[in-house]
Amino acid sequence: MLTCPLVFQPILKPKIWGGRRLETQLGKELTPGELVGESWEVADLEDDQSVVSSGPAQGRTLGDLVREWGVDLLGQAKLFGGRFPLLIKYLDARENLSVQVHPDESMARRLGGSVRVKDEAWFVVAVSGDGCIYRGFKPGVTREGFTAAIEAGTVASTLNRIAVKAGQCYMLPSGTVHALGAGVLIAEVQTPSDTTYRVHDWDRVDPGTGQGRTLHVAEALECASFHPVDPATEQRSHVGDVWTTVTRLITCDSFTIERVRMTEGLERPLSPGRLAVWMVLQGEGRIAGPAGAEPCRFALGDTLLLPAGLEDSQLITDTDCTFLEVTIPQG
Repeated sequence: MLTCPLVFQPILKPKIWGGRRLETQLGKELTPGELVGESWEVADLEDDQSVVSSGPAQGRTLGDLVREWGVDLLGQAKLFGGRFPLLIKYLDARENLSVQVHPDESMARRLGGSVRVKDEAWFVVAVSGDGCIYRGFKPGVTREGFTAAIEAGTVASTLNRIAVKAGQCYMLPSGTVHALGAGVLIAEVQTPSDTTYRVHDWDRVDPGTGQGRTLHVAEALECASFHPVDPATEQRSHVGDVWTTVTRLITCDSFTIERVRMTEGLERPLSPGRLAVWMVLQGEGRIAGPAGAEPCRFALGDTLLLPAGLEDSQLITDTDCTFLEVTIPQG
């Protein structure tokens, strides 16, 4: 099977804190009346597999293609714990998400199995009200002080609260205590892990059970980092010409994120040899392959996986387009 651009069926996740903006702002088809918090766009996990929605590979899972296409899919990118190295999502926070943390390297090594390091980054797509995120601790907060705040129910007072606006991007390395605030819609890029330790849930009660959700205080305290996020990971840079502007947003060992803006009517060949994921934030276009091949069309809300072995393909923009391009550092 020839490699081709891959578009997957979204894996939609109803959440107690979710809303409807995945439909109203990104065009996802949601079940009427259901509150959906997450749309998993690209996933290769034990219990969640993205399935190709169209094209020559329709019906195949991402895990299948990782095994069968190998270097033609990945290029020089390495697997992460035996999995495709990225997990790509959209999150819609109608309410605050729990204050949580993901396992650090030492805990992931000790527990093994599906427990993997979870480095992630949040790109703010839209904000309503006084939307914010919580990331890391205020200066001077210690493990003892954080433990006391958990017991007193005052966790938020120990965290950095950051007012956010559309277009901003934040790095959250594994071990960073964090929460997504109400009113914020984000694109999330992360390593392939779904292990989360909740430490505070805003005294929320699950209407389905009448109980609060399970907390994982001991695990969270074990892997919580009290160091600030390295500002170098969020250092921005810009490259542009008359038709295209590329802004580097995140640079870390696990992935890079760039925001790409292209003008209407652009036709540009795609360079093979490097795996990339595109999250389309604005506009419409297509990727034209060899003569006779059906073009891969894209629009707002679509996510495309471009295999490293993609050849003889050309990007054509039908309107002004903006997308996030996610790649894996080489070497």
